[in-house]
Amino acid sequence: MIIDIANFTPIPAFLGGLLIGLGVIIFFIATGRLAGVSGISYNVISNNNRFTNILFLIGLVIGPIVYKFLISENIPFLINKSYLIIIAGGLLVGLGTKIGSGCTSGHGVCGVSRFSVRSILATILFIFSGIITVLIMQLYGLTI
Repeated sequence: MIIDIANFTPIPAFLGGLLIGLGVIIFFIATGRLAGVSGISYNVISNNNRFTNILFLIGLVIGPIVYKFLISENIPFLINKSYLIIIAGGLLVGLGTKIGSGCTSGHGVCGVSRFSVRSILATILFIFSGIITVLIMQLYGLTI
C-alpha cells in the first residue's frame, strides 16, 4: 500500500473533524439526541418522523453544495463506475448498519466520544472491514 503524500491534507482534515464534532454537539444540545445518520434516516421513514431529522438530512445534502459554490476550486470526486459494485456496497452497508445497531457516524463519532465499549468495538470492526475490503478488491484488480 502506497501513501499518497501529495494529497495529504492534515489541516483541512483537522478542521473538517472539528466541524463534524461541533455539528454533533449542536445537534445534541438542540435535540437531546445523538447524530447517528442511520438512526436519523430510519426515523424519517418510520413513524418517528421528526422535523429535525428531515432538516439534518437536508443539511447533509445542501452542505457540500453550498461549499462547492463558496470555493472556486474543482473538487475531484472519483467513484467506481460499476453499478453492480455500487449497489452491492450500498446493500452491504445497510445490512451492516442494521446488524451493528448503527453506522460509522453514530458509533465512530458519537459513541467513541462517550467511551461506549460497543461503539469502540464497532468502529474497530468498521476500520478492519474496510482494510480487508480494499485488500480483496486490489487482489482481484477491482477499482475502488
